Amino acid sequence: MEEFKVLIDEQTLQNRIYELAKQIEKDYEGEDLTLVCILKGSTIFTVDLAKKMNKKLKLEFMQVSSYGKEKVSSGKINLKLDLPNSVQGENILIVEDIIDTGRTLSYLINHLKQKNPASIKICTLLDKPERREYDVKVDYVGFQIPDKFVIGYGLDDKEFYRNLPYIAEL
Repeated sequence: MEEFKVLIDEQTLQNRIYELAKQIEKDYEGEDLTLVCILKGSTIFTVDLAKKMNKKLKLEFMQVSSYGKEKVSSGKINLKLDLPNSVQGENILIVEDIIDTGRTLSYLINHLKQKNPASIKICTLLDKPERREYDVKVDYVGFQIPDKFVIGYGLDDKEFYRNLPYIAEL
């Protein structure tokens, strides 16, 4: 396999995910929580985050896309998979792999608000604030990164490299 410039190594990722899990656990103490994993990119992050939480929670999955097979967003949001179950009255935590423009997240928040959850918060592994075009409040951030195209730990290039245990620059 090719070698890449590693931006965030596996141990650093796991340490930060543990910290996020404990903060989320504390913030939702005594309350149930529904993690909404945004497929496919946040799958690995969501699973690791959930495994590190000592609390009752549900996992749901949605799939939206604005990238297709390109390295830049098309600007068009495509809802490929919606929630199969009602989330009315539930505490929702959207789990994202990366947030850049905020367009997809803004769409998701508006879509989920129509389902009448008790609350909606956002957790992202990676944040590129300098690319932000939509004002979205991100409640839990793993790492802020520069405006680089990254792969690994769920993030892909044309569906490849999701399996890398670290975040690398392509």
